[in-house]
Amino acid sequence: MTLLHKIAHNKKITKPVIYGVSGTKLSDEEKYFFSKNGPLGFIVFARNIEDKAQLQSLTASIREVMDGEVLVLVDQEGGRVARMKEPHWKKYPTGQYFADIYQNNRDEARQALFKNFQEIAQDLVEVGINVDCAPVLDILSEKTHEVIGDRAYGNNPQQVADLGRKVCEGLLSREVYPVIKHIPGHGRGTSDSHLELPVVDATLEELRAHDFIPFYELRDQKFAMTAHILYTAIDKNDCATVSKTAIDLIRNELGFANILMSDDVSMKALKGSFAEKSRSILNAGCDLVLHCNGKMEEMTEINSALPNLNDKFWERFVS
Repeated sequence: MTLLHKIAHNKKITKPVIYGVSGTKLSDEEKYFFSKNGPLGFIVFARNIEDKAQLQSLTASIREVMDGEVLVLVDQEGGRVARMKEPHWKKYPTGQYFADIYQNNRDEARQALFKNFQEIAQDLVEVGINVDCAPVLDILSEKTHEVIGDRAYGNNPQQVADLGRKVCEGLLSREVYPVIKHIPGHGRGTSDSHLELPVVDATLEELRAHDFIPFYELRDQKFAMTAHILYTAIDKNDCATVSKTAIDLIRNELGFANILMSDDVSMKALKGSFAEKSRSILNAGCDLVLHCNGKMEEMTEINSALPNLNDKFWERFVS
């Protein structure tokens, strides 16, 4: 039975959400809340990590509370986006490092990147993590905000798609699922969506010829994460995460038919209460709400707005 089938058979999972946890161990309050409310998955950050033994214990306790297999995510890209750090884990290079190699020797870059993410995946498997929120498929431009910056695999759509594929293959070779992000493209964003809503005024023709290409090329991957960006050519009012028009474009034009999760619902780019934001994310056509900070008050509010997972979701999940 595959990992995804094991998760689908976990009767305790009922809600389309991925939550963070507050510390290095689950509190009694968290154990009760997660057990009663059945999130599909969890995401860990540096605040949750001391060393290998502790992290393995944390992920084991999550599975114990959930009576079986669940998604356990981390952002382990390499460079500055690495939640598992030295001295307990190796320091891995940035996306830009491999983009630079690619300029001189494409095969060398592909092979090095595959090996790099195979090693990262092995690190994750050892501590009970089965999903890595990578690769970044956003395309670097002169105006790209530093929140993406050296995380990107270059400024050429085909290069980004080519290297992004190797990230996915390296992770999957160790049975860790990648998450392609930030669909349909964060590269033109000139501000940080953690702090405010970026607005992109590029035409649809420009986006199709450039930003969309890596996501179209990797549309076969199981998981994708949306961009909290307003693309005026797609939807003048709502950012992609909460825009039915944008999600329809991701589904139909970009051909991504698998599991689509929001970026973090607590980022400042999204407005409204947590219940309102969660409803908007799901109503737009995303499959999962992502909430990262582990704050119980916010999780409780989000939970109040969530429907139960249905057969259509599970068919998409295991297909």
